[in-house]
Amino acid sequence: MYDWANSVYALTITTAVFPIYFYGVTGGKGFNVDFFGLSVNNTVLYSYTLAAAFLIVAFLNPILSGIADFGGNKKQYMKFFCYLGSISCASLYFFDGTSIEVGVIGFGLASIGFAGSLVFYNSFLPEIATEDQFDHVSAKGFSLGYVGSVILLIFNLILIMKKDWFGIELDDNSTAPKLCFLSVGIWWAGFAQITFNRLPDSVGSDVQVANKVTQGFKELKKVWVQLKSLKQTRLFLLAFALYSLGTQTVMYMATIFGEEVVDMEEAELIGLVLVLQLIAIPGAYGFSYLSSKKGNLYSIKASLIVWVAVCIAAYFLTGGMKIEYFVIGIFVGLVMGGVQSMSRSTYAKLIPAKTDDTASFFSFYETLEKVSIAMGTFIYGLVRQQTNDISNSALVLTLFFVAGLIVLQFMKKIKASSEDA
Repeated sequence: MYDWANSVYALTITTAVFPIYFYGVTGGKGFNVDFFGLSVNNTVLYSYTLAAAFLIVAFLNPILSGIADFGGNKKQYMKFFCYLGSISCASLYFFDGTSIEVGVIGFGLASIGFAGSLVFYNSFLPEIATEDQFDHVSAKGFSLGYVGSVILLIFNLILIMKKDWFGIELDDNSTAPKLCFLSVGIWWAGFAQITFNRLPDSVGSDVQVANKVTQGFKELKKVWVQLKSLKQTRLFLLAFALYSLGTQTVMYMATIFGEEVVDMEEAELIGLVLVLQLIAIPGAYGFSYLSSKKGNLYSIKASLIVWVAVCIAAYFLTGGMKIEYFVIGIFVGLVMGGVQSMSRSTYAKLIPAKTDDTASFFSFYETLEKVSIAMGTFIYGLVRQQTNDISNSALVLTLFFVAGLIVLQFMKKIKASSEDA
């Protein structure tokens, strides 16, 4: 049920409504805003905010992982980050064109709250389920998160498109989106109470507080040392860092791109996001099937070729090419779920079978992914700032997909259960 509670942030705030609203209230295409005395392009500021948030999360991740593993108050930490995220989402209700700092800080803190709470949420799984139930419980959480986030996004889409039904003036373009942000905060904190009321109070170890804080970094260092003898795993992580930089950046910046380049309307973009969510599920199953027939690496390479085509096609988009953008979005939906699910399962196969550090290996994986997102969104904004053309940012991302493909070419075919050599 916590997936049901917090997934609305990922869909409404980071993907659908907030990016469009942010772009609109900050002046639209090519508009500079004042942020703590600095004049910054609105698109550049948005991408830099994402980069800063994920960089902070990447730094906090090992610290929080150490606390989650060795502390006895995980639920309290989870509550703190949950409320930080939900209150930050609700605070976006006060964000308008005259309060840029409120929007940027609120958006950044919401991202930190979301990622921070997930560290503790995930660590509860072994305490509430037996090993034979892990897959079922995890899948159920994912499904509930998808259903919950889509339900609220549909309601928010109706709120935006039919604002007069809710007593909002037709020429008022800010109240409906702000109510969407408020609804995310209320939904997140409200449904989280089911989780907080049912989760057990975990029991900690006798490790001192200082060790709890630094333990996560020690675990990452241990994995780093082990990777020296795991050539295949090293190669995959390098490839993953490169193409993850591209995939995550595309997904986070897609709505801004559609509004700035193609002149997509708000309702059209939100509708496209909903379609992407629906397509992503069969896409993930499709790549899983391809993997069963041709292998994991083949499946990932196929998805990366599609990503390259998507970025090149996006470069040639111009104003008014809405149908073309929608078609490109469909292809993004097909490979979006596939590359994420295949990457995680591939990495799981590359972890030494007899290791006791599975959690540490995945903490390393998640930290690497967040650093990649930070770098990708920063590079996206930097290219936009230097060239004054967001289309160039899409083209630059192609280089990272190609680089990832090249690295994967040096890997051996992955067996069903891999013990690296």
